[in-house]
Amino acid sequence: MSVNLCGITLDNPVIPASGTFGFGYEFAELYDINVLGTFSFKGTTKDPRFGNPTPRIAECEAGMINAVGLQNPGVEKVISQELPRLATCFHKPVMANVSGFAIEDYAYTCEQLDKEEQVGWLEVNVSCPNVHGGGMSFGTSPEAAASVVRAVKAVTTKPVIVKLSPNVTDIVSIAKACEEAGADGISLINTLLGMRIDLRTKKPVIANKMGGFSGPAIFPVAVRMVYQVAHAVNIPVVGMGGVSTAEDVIEMMLAGATAVEVGAANLVNPFACRDIIADLPRVMAQYGIDDLSDIIGKA
Repeated sequence: MSVNLCGITLDNPVIPASGTFGFGYEFAELYDINVLGTFSFKGTTKDPRFGNPTPRIAECEAGMINAVGLQNPGVEKVISQELPRLATCFHKPVMANVSGFAIEDYAYTCEQLDKEEQVGWLEVNVSCPNVHGGGMSFGTSPEAAASVVRAVKAVTTKPVIVKLSPNVTDIVSIAKACEEAGADGISLINTLLGMRIDLRTKKPVIANKMGGFSGPAIFPVAVRMVYQVAHAVNIPVVGMGGVSTAEDVIEMMLAGATAVEVGAANLVNPFACRDIIADLPRVMAQYGIDDLSDIIGKA
């Protein structure tokens, strides 16, 4: 079940996605999180963020919408408080998810986290609004995404995996631009943009009006985009978006994913990733798979 992600071996390809697993130790109270391949911790920014006003979550058929707004204590406290606490219960390299609103933010935060022994990979979320670029996210243009990658690679030594937004016309051109700028891997997809309206109040359910739509409903979109990107780049792809079963993991890997992140499912069932990992051998046997590495991109 082991796979190699950017030079680091994972015991299995299952990774809880950023924003759905906190900093890990909350889940460690429920089960031994060392069964995971790794996990991507809560999106971290240069400065502390309180996040968006409430309500922040709206339920949907086969999914949910959230607009949490990158609430986190800032990179200094993540390093001084969260990582030492995590080290007591997780003994593998962890994936650091980084967000920013200017290129300098990304570079600073990644440079600090790159120094931490526990951090194995830097997952750089380019779905954030570029405050110096009119508010459009860095991930909507190949040039803007590449500029973030170049800035981060200039100050780091660890593998940089760029997390892409699906809210674009041509995700392949953005992935290729990131690869050319030096990215070591690509992860996708981040959430789609969604909205719900309350029929009684006739107002949007979420205070932010719109938010990130995730859950099983987006799985076919995610598989399609993972397939497109994996066949266009020569670096590893981490697939995510609506994954909730061991079968989904196999399907994502056939599409081209080296590892697979599980997001919204963790919010429904805190044991989701543990149960998926436990079920993988059964599904592998059912479909005649001896080694997961053999099926990557074989659809």
